[in-house]
Amino acid sequence: MHPNAVLAVVLVGNLMLPFITAQNAGFVKSPMSETKLTGDTFELYCDVVGNPTPEIQWWYAEINRADSFKQLWDGARKRRVSINTAYGANGVSVLGITRLTLEDSGTYECRASNDPKRNDLRQNPAITWIRAQATISVLQKPKINASGPIILSADSYGTPVTLLCNLTTAHTPHKESFWMKNGQEISNTRTEHRNTSYRINKPRADDSGEYKCVYTFDYAPNANATIEVKAKPHITGHKRSENKNEGENAMLYCKSVGYPHPTWTWHIVDGTSYKDIDNSTGRFFITNRDNYTELNIINLERENDPGKYECNATNVIGTTVEITILRVRSNLAPLWPFLGVLAEIIILVVIIVVYEKRKRPDDIIDDDEPVGPMKTNSTNNHKDKNIRQRNTK
Repeated sequence: MHPNAVLAVVLVGNLMLPFITAQNAGFVKSPMSETKLTGDTFELYCDVVGNPTPEIQWWYAEINRADSFKQLWDGARKRRVSINTAYGANGVSVLGITRLTLEDSGTYECRASNDPKRNDLRQNPAITWIRAQATISVLQKPKINASGPIILSADSYGTPVTLLCNLTTAHTPHKESFWMKNGQEISNTRTEHRNTSYRINKPRADDSGEYKCVYTFDYAPNANATIEVKAKPHITGHKRSENKNEGENAMLYCKSVGYPHPTWTWHIVDGTSYKDIDNSTGRFFITNRDNYTELNIINLERENDPGKYECNATNVIGTTVEITILRVRSNLAPLWPFLGVLAEIIILVVIIVVYEKRKRPDDIIDDDEPVGPMKTNSTNNHKDKNIRQRNTK
């Protein structure tokens, strides 16, 4: 093929590439309609695809006024509106509104477009933008009278505690109610009564937490009220001691019960003084999760790291501490048992050799000498002498 022809084919291919790879905007995920209560929060998701990546906008219209859409911006409605958008292979956007009021009811619209003329005011938005709508209905939250917060103390442990709720007003009749603790339903608490109670017979620190009485409805979201049962942290698990070799890593931990969740701190105890531990040294790393804390020490140093380590759990009710003793041995520590046995063997051999050297010569038996005393004929000689003397008379 002629070189000019090849060049022409390449140029035509490059010119056609944008048209071949271009893709109109399309929805991967659209916002869904919801019914909410006043004071609640909602989030709408919008995921679009296209090439180039489409731009996403959010619009709003009041109920029964679909012809009066207004664009929503991040921070609108006294900073109750948040819009978070990310562009990559897809365009993804999340619209969130907190502390809902009845006026937040309406139609919310996600608009997406990658048309180059999408923002040209002379263009018809209905042609250049694709749209997905969701209706948000906000109902007045039912009124629930609930008992106040309860504080458990060591003196009150074992004294029964009763939590109370009463549904006084609601938009529709309720179906039933039940109780939850820390987000989990408590078994055998469902009832159809407007007045509901939950009794803790022998409360202790691990009975503390966030309790909710929940009322269900046929055509409306659940309504609930929260009762906090508070208690000082009680550390239920920790390492009493940890033995490591220098150069190794050590992991110390503490876990507790009690509510609210504690603030965790770690200290090194030196007599009556305390040294705070944080993540700034490069060898100490602290990880805290609600009722659990973990201290990791890497590349242990025999001179600096042994000692008493204190984990401290503190909340608004009180403080609890526990001590873990960390021992750091030399790298030769595993050899000491072997060296001890070897030293005992050497000492025993030396004692045997010295004992043999210092034996007396009389105790040594000569193989050339007779074993027992030699017998003589002296008795016989005396007898013969006497006989000869008698005969001479």
